[in-house]
Amino acid sequence: MRHLIAGLLAAGLALVGVAPFQALAQTLDDGMVKLETADDARGWDAVGKLVMGKHGFCTGALIGPQLVLTAAHCLYDKTTGVQMRPDEIEFQAGFRNGRAVAYRSVSRAVTHPDYRYGATDKLDRVSGDLALLELSQPIRLPSLEPFETGAAPVQGDPVGVVSYAQYREEAPSIQEACEVLADERQALILTCSVDFGSSGAPVFTFEDGVARVVSVISAKAEVDGRKVAIAVPLAEPLLALRAALESSRADSSGGARAVTVISGGTGAGAKFVRP
Repeated sequence: MRHLIAGLLAAGLALVGVAPFQALAQTLDDGMVKLETADDARGWDAVGKLVMGKHGFCTGALIGPQLVLTAAHCLYDKTTGVQMRPDEIEFQAGFRNGRAVAYRSVSRAVTHPDYRYGATDKLDRVSGDLALLELSQPIRLPSLEPFETGAAPVQGDPVGVVSYAQYREEAPSIQEACEVLADERQALILTCSVDFGSSGAPVFTFEDGVARVVSVISAKAEVDGRKVAIAVPLAEPLLALRAALESSRADSSGGARAVTVISGGTGAGAKFVRP
């Protein structure tokens, strides 16, 4: 399985998150539904747009009143490889058509201890591509409940994705009819459709009427001309992320300046290319 995923990366994998762009059209891929109205978006407002300063945007999901889950590579300037300060990031919960249900700045950001933005091995760049953001203030609204998290799906499992992306950045879209094409400890290959801006988007399983976040979108690729998504399994890495956040709090001793925990150097930044 590692060889399959590594082969996809070698064939040409594209990161899907932080490059700025101009919206030229409003075209949705097959199987995607745009959540344009309050009724459409009911239950999904805990998914939000992460505005990354002047570097574009990613997608994030609230998994606690003050915690947002996203992809680690979103925190880096892809040109310089420099990590952004937490105070450059804003979470816009349930953003659609120019307004969000709640706006929060970010006070602290941690990446998974195994994540290496400047890694030369492309699989290593995907492995651990997770970040946890602590908001400046909790979001406590009856209409905006944080998502539960769950175990990683396996090959053949149905999943769904809610994301913002290029050409559909004004409202989130949901794709419920995709599945796990292949699974491996470090990464999942999904048949879900993603694009630039979808980085960090939550991948859901649906069981007993409950949507649980089980993975996070990291990148996109193609298999025999078919677009696929590369996602990072969540269950075990989330424990390490929470530990990193606690360590960050302890290191900063309650100060206002956020401390980011990283393992490995940032280098000059990794650039994936389109297939």
